[in-house]
Amino acid sequence: MDSAGLIETLVGCAESIAHAVSDIADWRAEGARAGQYRIDIAADEAGVRYLADRGFAVLSEESGVHFLERDLLAVLDPIDGSTNASRNLPWYATSICVLDASGPLVALVVNQSSKVRYHAVRGGGAYRDGARISPGSTGQLNQAIIGLSGYPERNLGWSQYRALGAIALDLCAVAEGSLDGYLDCGRNAHGPWDYLAGMLVCQEAGAVVIDVANRELVTREYGARRSPVAAGTPELVLALQSAYQDIARR
Repeated sequence: MDSAGLIETLVGCAESIAHAVSDIADWRAEGARAGQYRIDIAADEAGVRYLADRGFAVLSEESGVHFLERDLLAVLDPIDGSTNASRNLPWYATSICVLDASGPLVALVVNQSSKVRYHAVRGGGAYRDGARISPGSTGQLNQAIIGLSGYPERNLGWSQYRALGAIALDLCAVAEGSLDGYLDCGRNAHGPWDYLAGMLVCQEAGAVVIDVANRELVTREYGARRSPVAAGTPELVLALQSAYQDIARR
């Protein structure tokens, strides 16, 4: 399957997930564990089934690993930002990144409220609804608008911040220049399903994405957790990393 076919398949998966959750009346109904909603379970069942039926191995936030002997691994967050979804805040997404032996190959992030789609292909650029995107050029933290996950002990010197609640979409906002940068203020708070698709969209758009502790972000391990930092410029991403590390040492 070529990259266009892969993207088309991922779009079909996102549509299958949207259909599955549309049948649930109460989006605030809790799931089987803390922080999980019934929509997470329904979305996971639909997404994993769709991808597995088309020959993918799957690593999903909600149900772990499936068919790992297969060549292409789809790293899936069925609903990134499910708390936003449960409260009708229009910032939640299906996020899928397909890995081959060389790493991230294609990515799709679909805002399931607005239906805006971001996709990227390794070596082929990044797009929003078919139009190529690029990040901002701000290099100074005190001039930047930064997306946050969590909140640090003090202001790190940004111009403004936003805490939007869905890292996949937050990273896509960096990729298109709506946000200048992004910082995960937690410690090992996010799994690969949270950030890999947004990471590839950022990288193919020309933005920089690193782990706050300089660890490898591409992982196939269910238990792996990272603290991603992203920005449109190398100068800004290093300023964010340095500011975070400064407060972490205190």
